[in-house]
Order: sequence, then C-alpha cells, then structure tokens
Amino acid sequence: MMGPGRLSQSLLLWCQRAAAALGAVRSARALSAAVRLRAPQRPPGKGQPPRACGRGEWKRVAGAGGDKEEEEKEEKEDEDDESELEELLGPSPLALGPDAQRVVIVHPDVKWGPKKSPLTKAELQVAEAVALVDTLQNWTVLDKIIIPTKNPDKKFVFGKGNFQVLTEKIKELPHVTAVFLNVERMSSVTKRELEDAWGVKVFDRYTVVLHIFRCNARTKEAKLQIALAEIPLLRSNLKNEVSQLDQQRGGSRYIMGSGETFMETQTRILKEKELKLRKALEKLRRKRCLLRTQRKKREFPIISVMGYTNCGKTTLIKALTGEAELQPRDQLFATLDITAHAGYLPSHMAVIYVDTIGFLTDLPHNLVESFSATLEEVAYSDLIVHVRDITHPDTILQKATVLSVLKNLNLPNHLLDSMVEVHNKVDLIERYKPTEENALAISALCGHGLEELKEEIEKKILTMTGKKILTVNINLEGPQLSWLYKEATVQEVEVMPEDGTAQVKVIISNSAFGKYKNLFPNSKICVL
Repeated sequence: MMGPGRLSQSLLLWCQRAAAALGAVRSARALSAAVRLRAPQRPPGKGQPPRACGRGEWKRVAGAGGDKEEEEKEEKEDEDDESELEELLGPSPLALGPDAQRVVIVHPDVKWGPKKSPLTKAELQVAEAVALVDTLQNWTVLDKIIIPTKNPDKKFVFGKGNFQVLTEKIKELPHVTAVFLNVERMSSVTKRELEDAWGVKVFDRYTVVLHIFRCNARTKEAKLQIALAEIPLLRSNLKNEVSQLDQQRGGSRYIMGSGETFMETQTRILKEKELKLRKALEKLRRKRCLLRTQRKKREFPIISVMGYTNCGKTTLIKALTGEAELQPRDQLFATLDITAHAGYLPSHMAVIYVDTIGFLTDLPHNLVESFSATLEEVAYSDLIVHVRDITHPDTILQKATVLSVLKNLNLPNHLLDSMVEVHNKVDLIERYKPTEENALAISALCGHGLEELKEEIEKKILTMTGKKILTVNINLEGPQLSWLYKEATVQEVEVMPEDGTAQVKVIISNSAFGKYKNLFPNSKICVL
C-alpha cells in the first residue's frame, strides 16, 4: 500500500516532467483522425459507394513554388507538437499497472432513500462489478460481499458494526490484494481510511473504469480524453495528500523562492495540463467537423448505433455492413473511439453506420464529460439506432441509463423522437415478442430480423433527410443516366429499346433533384 506522502512524491515527479512539456502553446496538427470509414464491395450498378477515409495522418500538399523554409518550419513545429503530446500522454501516477490483482468486491446495498435505485437489485449490480473486473487481464474476483448501509457517502461508507464485520471478513480471506468498492466515486479521505483499515488498495468504479479505458485506448483522441478524465481525481488526491503533509510537518512549504507553495505549484501545473488537453481535443473536434462536412457534401445519411456497453452494437454493424475486418469482443468498453462503416439499405442507398462508446450505470459525470468530444458526433446523425441486450436482467435500467445520457447530450428533439429501438439477442429467448411499441426484435449474431430493421431504417432515413423516390424518363443517348448514377441512388433501369428511352427509378436528395431539373428541364418525372 502506498504510504502517506508517497502519492504526492510521485505526482511531483510527474508534474516536473509535465512542466517541461508545458513551456509553450503549440498546435496538434499531427493528430490522427478518429473516424475510420471503410466501404464494402460496391454492388454492380447501384450508385457510387462511400470512399474510404482511414485513420491516417492529414497530409499537406505543397504548391509547385512553395516556400521550402516555411515547409521546414512547419515540419519542425509538427515534430515539437508530437513530442509535447507524448509528454501529455506520458505515464500517469493514477495508472494501476499490469500487476495481477486478486479482488474482493464490496457492494454497499442502500435499502432506502434517494441513493437507492428502484430499477435494479444488489445482486445485479454486483454482477456488473464482476464483469468489470473480468474485463481486465490478470484480475480475479476472490469473493463478493453485499453489506447494507443507510448512507454510502459517509467516511467509512458503512455503520460501525457492519464495518467491523466487513473488515474481519476481508482480513480472513487469503491472498487479497485489492478491494473494489462498488460506488461511483469515493473521496480521497474515505480511500485513505479504508486502505489503512483493510491493509490493501481500494478502488471505486471511477478508478476501475478509467483503468479499462486505458487498457482499451488505441487512438490519441481516446488517450487524450482519458488523461482529461484523470484531472479531477489528480486534483482531489493532491489536495488531500498535501493537507496531510502540512499537518505532519506544520505550515505551508514554499518552493525555493518561487513565492508558491508546493500545493499552488502542482495545482497550476495541473491547470496548464488541462488547458493543453482541451486545446488538443478542440483541434481534433475541428478535424472531425471537416470530415463531417465532406460526408455531408456527398449526402451520405449517418446512422449512430448506440447502447449499453456489451449490448452487441459492433456485432450488429458487422451484420448490416458485411465488413469482415470488424471483430466484436465480448467485453465491456471494447469500443472507445468513433468508427464509421459504410453499408447499403434495401434500395441500395449508401449509408454510414457510426459505432460509439457504450454506456454504463453510475458512470461519473467527469468521465462522461471527458468523452463529450466523441459523443458530439451523435448530434450530427440523421438517425439513432438504440441497441438493447434484451436477455440482460437489468435491461430496463440499461435503457434508462442510455436515454438519460442521450438527453444530457442536448440532442435535437427530432433525433430522440425518431430513434429506432432494437431488441438484440432474441435467439437466446424462445418466441420473444417486444412489449414496447415499435421496437424490433433481432439477433445480430444469427441474422434474425435484420431485413426488417434495414427497411425500418430506410423508411426513417427517407423521412429525416427529405430524400425522394422518383421515376425519371430519360433519353439513353443523353447524359442523364450517367449523371443520375453519379449524383443519386439508381434502383431500377427499365429500357425501352423501341424509342431509345428508359424509365429510371432513383432515390435523390432535394439539392440533387433541384440540380437535375435545372440541367434537364424537359425530362419527365414521376414522384412515387
């Protein structure tokens, strides 16, 4: 266990390294785009599919007579930016490390009051805590203990008698290395008191989920958001540890003539790091806006697939798109980054499915806020598909959790009102029928109900985007057919060889329809 002052010492070393990286404000041009777009094989004669936009670096193309010195200067700035980002994303004093942990899960069971959840049971909350631990490599659950409490926010969480019984149970268990207290977040004072009483490390949901995020983060954007989510915890730990050291040594300590106390210096450095992280994430947000603008210009409908963690979102997207490279994983928070995947609806309309981070009950506000840069992509969708694991005993609470987060994202009302609810994994329930109105029963793994889902998505997309289904009479010798293939989604072509014309059924946007009427004013059009 980390003794008094050890955390402050490690934080001081970390702050000293961070201070070297925080000398000047530079841009983060070299960050990779977080959105990946892959196009499946194009069906023959069915319009132009989306082009691939990978995660690679954005490249500048110099003009023929560009200034070489300016290019070299920009390259040097990019190298400096990359170095600065590496410092920002360096080892964190909060990182739990790769060591194996043998964990006892302790769940405070609130029997009454505002802290009690009416939609779940203690046993189900413990099961989710077990799933969190099982997600981590080399972590093992030794025991699960449910203890009643009136107020989980007090210093020792439990009443005196229950706390004594719990302490004896933990100390009787052999080889325990940590306790997972299944609360959203405990104060640094509570953490210190419990660790002193039990003689092992104590983690809350915030700490465990952050560690899972660290293990699963692949892109710089995900790592930046995790580093930002750590700031409130670092600040809280600093305040508590420095306060304890002040009591032991007496009075405030100043750092070698700087005029700042140790606490003030570290607080300032943390604030500077937070500003740097927010600025880097803002640059990524602007890049996503550029990608979004490019997609909007091509008028591909965007469908955000959302749901509780491990509900089957990635499996569903793989089933809808046929993208072989997608490899769903049966674990919590397998997806931390926005990824986009191209697919086709029954009319052969090209669309983009966006896979998003999953939600969890009692996710701390700071953690959700840190990932707002990723979740804001949902606000620019044309449609949301809410996937539910209908086999989970807490499926009603999970639905409430997802809807609560979506409402807090300040999404447009039309997105929330038009949302498609999907009940997944119905292959595990015999003769399942949804009780909710307009919900669709599917099995993403077995393919059950996917055609009905595609039809429902197409119907909603046509309504939400204002696209039209038309039949156009064209002259085969003219340019109309090639223009329609380029600018619209061609569904059917019925050739009339006797007069050299064709009846073409298309799905077309309002802007493309206006262009068509201006270019070919004499064309006969029938709106279906």
